[in-house]
Amino acid sequence: MEKLEELYEGKAKRIYKTEEDDKVIVEYKDDATAFNGEKKGQIVEKGKLNAEISTIFFELLEDNDIPTHLIERLNDTDVLAKKLDIILVEVVMRNIAAGSLAKRLGLEEGTELSQPILEFYYKDDDLGDPMINEYHIQAEEIADPNDLEVIKDLAFKINEILVEFLADKGIDLVDFKLEFGKGTDGEIYLGDEISPDTCRFWDAQSKKKLDKDRFRRDLGEVEGAYQEILKRLNL
Repeated sequence: MEKLEELYEGKAKRIYKTEEDDKVIVEYKDDATAFNGEKKGQIVEKGKLNAEISTIFFELLEDNDIPTHLIERLNDTDVLAKKLDIILVEVVMRNIAAGSLAKRLGLEEGTELSQPILEFYYKDDDLGDPMINEYHIQAEEIADPNDLEVIKDLAFKINEILVEFLADKGIDLVDFKLEFGKGTDGEIYLGDEISPDTCRFWDAQSKKKLDKDRFRRDLGEVEGAYQEILKRLNL
């Protein structure tokens, strides 16, 4: 499968057309951004690491009956995927208070939540991806109500699968972002990526951050954190 014209370039990936209308090639980039693109940089081999990490997670989810856009990994940085019409609702699952949730609720970072929290954000860079709720989604017709129910159900199942899987690797899944879209068959699939770019991973014992927070907060050892996640996933 060959790359044809570029369809889209985002902060972390490029999407290319292929000779088959229902398939695209996703190229993972080394570029790193934070704070809605205000902070920019590069993480050595991030594209390669995230492509492999995401493939591992997507294959795990497929094995547990979660439909994803993954077809196959083509090379170090490129993945063949189903072409999706992305639903403009970002889903965030939270298990431990960190980041914006800790600030909003005045919780100490690291506070374990009594149950997972699901949040919705409107996928719009110009607006800064604002938090929304189901009433906003319905009023603005951002997503079909039935599709939203499917997405919510999938998000909680994905969280359960990933939390259990990562616990065996000595990793706490603090929180993570998901994106969903409709395939050419009209079905809903998990898209985007699952990686240290989109998840907060902490070492279960030391609570050391093993994700993009090391870039956001200038903590150093950024490449090492991504490499450590891949190493543990392969154990």
